[in-house]
Amino acid sequence: MTTENKNARYINDALRAFFGKKPTYCIPYGNGHINDTFLVVLQKRYILQRMNTSIFTKPYELMENILGITSHMLSKAAMSGKDVSRCTLIVIPAIDGNSVFRDEGGNYWRVFEFVESTVAREKVEHTSDFEACGEAFGQFQQLLSDYPADKLHVTIENFHNTPWRFENLLTAEKKNTAGRAEEVAPELEFAKARAEFCKTLENAYANGTLPLRVTHNDTKLNNILFDATTGQPVCVVDLDTVMPGYSVNDFGDSIRFGANTATEDETDLSKVSLDLELFEAYAKGFLRGCNGSLTKTELALLPIGAIMMTLECGMRFLTDYLDGDVYFKIHRDKHNLDRARCQFALVADMERKLPEMNAIIERLN
Repeated sequence: MTTENKNARYINDALRAFFGKKPTYCIPYGNGHINDTFLVVLQKRYILQRMNTSIFTKPYELMENILGITSHMLSKAAMSGKDVSRCTLIVIPAIDGNSVFRDEGGNYWRVFEFVESTVAREKVEHTSDFEACGEAFGQFQQLLSDYPADKLHVTIENFHNTPWRFENLLTAEKKNTAGRAEEVAPELEFAKARAEFCKTLENAYANGTLPLRVTHNDTKLNNILFDATTGQPVCVVDLDTVMPGYSVNDFGDSIRFGANTATEDETDLSKVSLDLELFEAYAKGFLRGCNGSLTKTELALLPIGAIMMTLECGMRFLTDYLDGDVYFKIHRDKHNLDRARCQFALVADMERKLPEMNAIIERLN
């Protein structure tokens, strides 16, 4: 049997497992790079996904996380009178009652209700877009502020453990697998000079001042669905990376990608800087969405979260460059090095602008 025929059979098996009958149609949907996604139409529309278990190796635990938090958000939305059909993703169980179906080929499948009358946005076109992005992820924090984060499974170990990422960088330097360590000596020194800074959030958690939260861990604009008519944020999607973490990291990762005046792999570092107008717009939306659910320590550490996530990302790019470009996809020679240099340039600018970032948070709080 050809691969194409096998895939068709697996899709049909999944459709029978969840719906018990053939849909009106089932077609590939979206432009995601992780899971295989299909739009299924019966009386209603649904999203069918084949989960990427090479990245997410614990599909059952991952779906337990998603079921737990979405049920919690649905309950809170119902109590507040909100439209429960659009406040979060709704998991559709298979006919046997399980949230995951495993086919004969070892593929894992799941189904969500399609969130109608919504659109996704790939990039920030206006400052208001970024403010709306902040509000959506702030609301996500607020809805889950009373959910016990320690009940969540860790589906990717050490995902945002910055000291661990730093140690990985030192290991990559020592191994020097691709023979590039001497070439990146300035970048290595940049990271090493911030070795103690890398521990800031972990130390704050260890001493009890930074709480563990339910975090999304992939807070990009295109992980939000917006109302197709009003343009207002409806719900946060792509919940695979939901784990215990720090609210300031979710905030910081959004700033890292959305408030940079340059692209992530810009080679002209003079173009790289933190746009304080965008920083303020996102912070305004985020704090409005959080609606008082953050502690004083979390508020104070929001700018540090932005620096931390940018530094961590830069170290990951640099580690991969030292290892021979084995993790991140590259599209040109020294692409990961260019990415690392861009992130480190942004870190340096954030450090210069830290007093201004702090002032913005204090003013908005």
